[in-house]
Amino acid sequence: MEQIRILCYGDSNTWGYISGSDHQRYGNNERWTKILASLLGQKFEIIEEGLNSRTLISNDTRPGKEGKNGYEYLIPCLDTHDPIDLVILMLGTNELKYTFNKSAKDIGEMLEKYFVKTILNRKSQLRNSYPKLLIVAPPIVIENKESNVDDKYRGASPKSKELNDIYKKIAEEYDCYFLSNQGLNTGIDGVHLTKESHKILAEKLCSMINDIYD
Repeated sequence: MEQIRILCYGDSNTWGYISGSDHQRYGNNERWTKILASLLGQKFEIIEEGLNSRTLISNDTRPGKEGKNGYEYLIPCLDTHDPIDLVILMLGTNELKYTFNKSAKDIGEMLEKYFVKTILNRKSQLRNSYPKLLIVAPPIVIENKESNVDDKYRGASPKSKELNDIYKKIAEEYDCYFLSNQGLNTGIDGVHLTKESHKILAEKLCSMINDIYD
């Protein structure tokens, strides 16, 4: 039986960054991509494509942060893993950084123009099909003085709250699937998902995907 191939394209919350750590990663039984693979079983193949600091289109100028522009790698990634049945897209948090000076509206427009349209129109080179798309609203950023997130993500909290509705409207317009950030909590640094939220996200996605491919 040919497996249903699902590409998980995102940033550090897809990579599995442990909140408040120094680039430590949740294990195979803890991060949402691996939990999802376990829940779905052999009928599905889960492809992890999470990258720390990945943006939508902004270029991170910090030393050692080359290659973080998510759009520049999107088409090569889609073609590398072709054929893809479903893309799970959870991006936008890093565009909230103060240095990029982006509004929630800007982020929504970038997601639509560069990601939604590209993914839905990237025909497989191996078969007559296009990927389906499931958009996940990234977790709300909590500006927390104790964790020193404030400076990097100054003003991000209210904008991150807007993304849920903005992403939902985009998904509806393009007939995509959508999962809200309800119940997805961040840990001590205010940006990265808690271990429990990784489990919750995997369970919610599993339910949706089983409905899609029932």
